[in-house]
Amino acid sequence: MDVVLAIVLFVVGLLLIIKGGDWFVDAASWIAEKFGIPKFIIGATIVSLATTLPELLVSVIAAAGGSSEMAIGNAVGSVTANTGLIMGISMICLPTAISRKDYGFKGILLIVTCALLYVLCLNGILPVWGAFVVLLCCVVFMTENVFAAKKEMLKGKELSDGMTEVKAETEEEDEKSKKSSKREVVFSIGKFIIGAAGIVGGAQLLVTYGQKLAYLIGIPESIVALTMVAIGTSLPELVTTITAIKKKEAGLSVGNIIGANIIDLSLILPVCAFVGAKNGGLTVSPLEQTLYLDFPVCLGLTLIAIVPTLVFGKYRRWQGILLCGLYVAYVVVLCLGIF
Repeated sequence: MDVVLAIVLFVVGLLLIIKGGDWFVDAASWIAEKFGIPKFIIGATIVSLATTLPELLVSVIAAAGGSSEMAIGNAVGSVTANTGLIMGISMICLPTAISRKDYGFKGILLIVTCALLYVLCLNGILPVWGAFVVLLCCVVFMTENVFAAKKEMLKGKELSDGMTEVKAETEEEDEKSKKSSKREVVFSIGKFIIGAAGIVGGAQLLVTYGQKLAYLIGIPESIVALTMVAIGTSLPELVTTITAIKKKEAGLSVGNIIGANIIDLSLILPVCAFVGAKNGGLTVSPLEQTLYLDFPVCLGLTLIAIVPTLVFGKYRRWQGILLCGLYVAYVVVLCLGIF
């Protein structure tokens, strides 16, 4: 009965995170637009950070509770799942050409961030000073996002020159559409609060009952974090990928995953290291599995996904097959306790 209850509450936590994240992002975007924050700022900062909030909270709550296995496993496991499973599916279903200009910088930054984290953790701990270094990668990513989006906005503005008459005719309608009733304002603020509460409450349930489930079934906590929790918190990316495949927008899918992975690695683990500052940083546990299996697999999958794509200027179906195959093999190794 305890196992059934733990599974039910674990699933409830997942559902709260998914739905709460959806509401939080929608409401955050609406509120930001309402107060005149430019859309490119919303997309590059608020929405990007909001979509990684589930992973962030799960890892921070775990780190604060002294469970470094859950904290590291969730962050690294989410990136591994995003790359091996979700990006792999996207490449198999919809191999397509890419713009090196758009994805080159982000792809290389992802590889650098992953490799940097691996090197910094080789001594068995992510020190606070190292966390600051990794956090710089997140700052660089956000800054590049803002400048790139601003550049696109300026292009759009140039294209709109000469259309002043049409603009003038629609100005009045645009103004009317921007006016929101009090009910809409209250509804959006309510969604924001409920969404945030859902993410926080869901993350707490996920950590608490993920740990309990591991204990009751006899599965190591790190494996629960690397598989069930990691895949669960990556569900928003999976939904985005499926939607993008349906609309034949592979670039949107893979671009979203690359961005999510950079934030997962460059924000979540450094924040967890700050939480564990009294112990000198974030302790890497289990040490051998994390250093000799989890991180190498994460880095290896990232290299397979990024390097050939930048060389050939195209997503290849063989990449997707290889990514999915290696991810399945990795999960099998974890579940069988071979390592």
